Amino acid sequence: MESQTVSSRKLSGYEFYRKILGSPKFVVAPMVDQSELAWRVLSRRYGAHLAYTPMINSKHFGSIRNKTFRELNFSILNGEEGNEKLDRPLVVQFCGNDPQQVLESAKILEPYCDAVDINLGCPQDIAKRGYYGAYLQDDWDLIYRIINTLHTNLNIPVTAKFRVFPDVEKTVEYAKMLERAGAQILTCHGRTREQRGVNTGLADWAKIKAVKEAVSVPVFANGNILYYSDIETCLKATGADAVMSAEGNLYNPALFRPSLFATDLDLPEKGNKDIDISLEHLPITDLALEYLEIVKQQKTPTDWGAVKGHLFKLLRPGFATAVDLRTKMSKVPNPKGKPGSENDMASGLEAYELIVRELKERLQADMKAAEGTDAGRVHIDPSTGVRFVPHWLSQPYFRPAPPPPPPNKRAKADIKKYLDERKSVETAESFAL
Repeated sequence: MESQTVSSRKLSGYEFYRKILGSPKFVVAPMVDQSELAWRVLSRRYGAHLAYTPMINSKHFGSIRNKTFRELNFSILNGEEGNEKLDRPLVVQFCGNDPQQVLESAKILEPYCDAVDINLGCPQDIAKRGYYGAYLQDDWDLIYRIINTLHTNLNIPVTAKFRVFPDVEKTVEYAKMLERAGAQILTCHGRTREQRGVNTGLADWAKIKAVKEAVSVPVFANGNILYYSDIETCLKATGADAVMSAEGNLYNPALFRPSLFATDLDLPEKGNKDIDISLEHLPITDLALEYLEIVKQQKTPTDWGAVKGHLFKLLRPGFATAVDLRTKMSKVPNPKGKPGSENDMASGLEAYELIVRELKERLQADMKAAEGTDAGRVHIDPSTGVRFVPHWLSQPYFRPAPPPPPPNKRAKADIKKYLDERKSVETAESFAL
């Protein structure tokens, strides 16, 4: 990777993408409380070329009175976040609705990253209350001013991550406006603001393709990346310069791993089709233990909620057969004291490690029992065409489809009555136990 010091002139567009970022193809998305330093380190070990920080609230980060918030969201004092050898290339993502406020926060972290990204995609209720993320997409003038203010005043590029509109023409015009404002890379999440939770559904790659064809800056495609093979499919379908993974990466940080064994890292090439599909699926307990070790070894504090969230996602397949260990892990108390201190993390991490090791023993027994059978290996089920991955290996999470809406008010009342009755029975059963 070439350093930003290659030129005193701020690089832009493809020049920035190639010379500073190193033409990345595999990108770890900005995820609230989930793309912290320890996770970025783990993801880079398994093939990620570029990583984003979690979304940082510019209003809180910019306040001089909020030093604790600053240190927990991006630790400058410890010298690890944004470190040239450990954590680059890196994009820091901010959310906010005040151009000057976002700029002031971005200026603080400008020396520690390669670009600053503006979050225009968060669809959660907290973003609605704070008026940021995807809830800014109806105010194009404000968005233009935020991006242009950073483009004009930062020494590093500004980028933007956004969600699509239901209408492809409006989506394209939106992307072109972001480019005019000064965004040097656009990450297009192919879902609308309403596609979240049980209504997440599939990302629309056709809209991403339309955006890519309409702008002259690099475009990252976000959405529908569950397996390594999806990368090539997505790049071909969209024409995007890279793929960004959020949920796929959370459930399988080895998602990008086969790239380490490919004959051509530029992708996509025919030779990559010969790669063993099992390479991207590693033992979930090994990944969990490796992540815990990174958390323990680094000086930068890791939020306890992030640790817990990662472990539950990583170990989800194994917990399906070891429900008692899942319950045991859920009952590990949150450590007391200042986050990142010895008193805070040591006891909790030790408790988690013991549970993971116990789960590993059980899963090894399952693996041994399944030796020589289809249940013991990664394969494509010929009857369904769906990939089968044993429960001791990392794998994507498939969201259940939303339940169909009740046909009428009377049906709703009947369902409510049933649920109330069922709750009463379950309460009685719990007391009986």
